[in-house]
Amino acid sequence: MTLFFVGLMCIVLGSGLFKTCISVMVGTLYPKGDARRDSGFTLFYMGINIGALLAALIVGVFKEKGMWHVGFGVGGLGMLASLLIYRFSAKKTLNRYARAKNITPEWEQTTGRFKNVGRWVGGFLALLAAITVLVSTGIMPFNPEMVAQYMTYLIAAVVILYFAVMFISPRLDKTDKLRLLICFILIIGSTLFWSSFEQQPTSFNLFADRYTDLNVLGFEVPSIWFQSLNPLFILILAPIISIVWVKLANRGLEPNSMVKFALGMLFAAAGFALMIFASKSILTSDGGLASPLWLVGSLLLLTLGELALSPVGLSAMTKLAPKGMQGQMMGLFFASLALGNLVAAFFGGQVSADKIEGLPGLFTMMTIFLVVTAVVLLALAKPINNMLQKSERADKLS
Repeated sequence: MTLFFVGLMCIVLGSGLFKTCISVMVGTLYPKGDARRDSGFTLFYMGINIGALLAALIVGVFKEKGMWHVGFGVGGLGMLASLLIYRFSAKKTLNRYARAKNITPEWEQTTGRFKNVGRWVGGFLALLAAITVLVSTGIMPFNPEMVAQYMTYLIAAVVILYFAVMFISPRLDKTDKLRLLICFILIIGSTLFWSSFEQQPTSFNLFADRYTDLNVLGFEVPSIWFQSLNPLFILILAPIISIVWVKLANRGLEPNSMVKFALGMLFAAAGFALMIFASKSILTSDGGLASPLWLVGSLLLLTLGELALSPVGLSAMTKLAPKGMQGQMMGLFFASLALGNLVAAFFGGQVSADKIEGLPGLFTMMTIFLVVTAVVLLALAKPINNMLQKSERADKLS
């Protein structure tokens, strides 16, 4: 178990460094005011989900055979391949593109404002290594459930503290602080969305495994394959959504980030509403199984919600973050995913495989939760957007 948790920590640290940096790099490729930014991030998001689709299909085969070591090995080889592709191909292509477009390749530059970051990272790694040794030797007790609970409070506190410090910082002007406020609201919205969306690996997986008719045309579908529907739908729908955003932008009709977030919430709410009817059909069928089309329809709506929210959120962080803070904003946006996952685990942990009676209530709660959040975002969208435009005009005049 010690090696297992050490491996998880390495994956977490690597993901934190990789995902924030590559997302900022994508945003840097688009100049300020470029209407294609959201569409570009939607296509970038499609690329991410090619890996998610292949991973579930390939690793699922080894999981069924109990070959866990091979499953982990495949993931490691995929990461190594991506590193080699970046080092010997993608990096050169990015720099060549930047020169051709007169873009300053910020990913190749360092900033003096964070010259001591190496010491902080080194100290953190030393502390992490010490805790690992203490836990593995039994000196320090370890309770995963308690760690998850306190990490929720810790991550939330760090995010709130960061924004509180930035809001009182004399280094930022009024426009920068207003942009940070919008980022903060979007991060909260993202957390609420993912706390619902991440019911997929818990309550949705439970429903697929225990209460869904998996026999399709004489073939017994592995329940884990339902987890591949989300990335599959993203691959199909991402180019379409990307074109829609560009077409709307060209006509001056593209909604702002908050409206897109609210739209994503409403799509997800519709997906959970379908699952209310699906779970209730089990309760009224005296032990019968639900059609797999319930899950397919629900996951399709959840995917539409994800495409309206997640890539738009990534784009908004690079667009709204004050100069030199894009990486920090991106890291905080990804922290919202972590918070959402932790909250989802608490929700999903209340549902037992032996108690189908609890699922309609859970899905109803998620539906109401998402609709209320969407209404709040829509109410805030216009006044905050007007405030931002007025502030930017005032800055130009001064």
